Amino acid sequence: MENRVLLVDDSRLYRHLVTRYLESWGFDVSIATNGLEAWQILQQPESPTVVLLDWEMPGMNGVELCRKLRERDPSEAYIYTILLTAKEGQANLLSAMEAGIDDYLVKPFEEGELKARLLVGQRIARLQRELITARESMRNAATYDPLTGLLNRREIIARLRQELAKAKRDKSSVSIILADIDFFKAVNDELGHLVGDEVLREVGRRLQSGLRSYDSVGRYGGEEFLLVIPGCGPGPGFERADQIRASVAATTVDTSAASRKVTLSMGIVVANGHNQPDLELLLQQADLGLYKAKRNGRNRVENIGECESSTPAPPGP
Repeated sequence: MENRVLLVDDSRLYRHLVTRYLESWGFDVSIATNGLEAWQILQQPESPTVVLLDWEMPGMNGVELCRKLRERDPSEAYIYTILLTAKEGQANLLSAMEAGIDDYLVKPFEEGELKARLLVGQRIARLQRELITARESMRNAATYDPLTGLLNRREIIARLRQELAKAKRDKSSVSIILADIDFFKAVNDELGHLVGDEVLREVGRRLQSGLRSYDSVGRYGGEEFLLVIPGCGPGPGFERADQIRASVAATTVDTSAASRKVTLSMGIVVANGHNQPDLELLLQQADLGLYKAKRNGRNRVENIGECESSTPAPPGP
């Protein structure tokens, strides 16, 4: 993609001339004879990000093609456009620039001038890709837990808020599950924190693989995970939680130090859209279920049922 250039011109003479220049400079050239054909090429993955285009062409001219390119999603790769045209004059230049053209070269042009404009376009397109990559990296860091790759605490709670709002509108249910790795401190103490990180990553992977496309899971903190399961009342929600628990416990986790059986304790609470408590209360009750699962032997799910609007008493010692 770095050295690819799309040449769009309905003149066979100019296509031949410019292609010869481009290939002698080491560019990989794609050719389109009109704007519609160019648009199809530019929708493909890894398409060129520098385009040389004529103004007057059948179907869709160069300026129209540029307007269409500027309407694309900003997250897509920026396409640098250089208009090659016989049209001169300030009015034409302004019209092209207002349409989003990056550069403007009047035919006939000097070979060296075209190469200079291309090198500038190539540099700007590369810088734009680097900016998009950096932006996506920052967004990823703000959204995902760096160890497990799951949603981080802030994002999984935001996802829960969204699902609760949707459930309230639709008068549907959301199952909220807090899961904690049993005896995780012993893993860190006996095998070391690096192995503990391996266990966290694998448990996160198993949790994610057990979900539907519209379910969510995030790292809530330490060895705790929060799962959000829309459309599930107490019965179905409990069944889903127990299936996920069983899938994590089904096989040992292989680490760099040893293989180890890993289990989860889970507390589940259900919010319904008819009489929905606030988020903090829901999380408190899911936490109560988790404590209950720990007290009752671990590697189990405790169902609080549908959350009431009053605050429950804290768990005993």
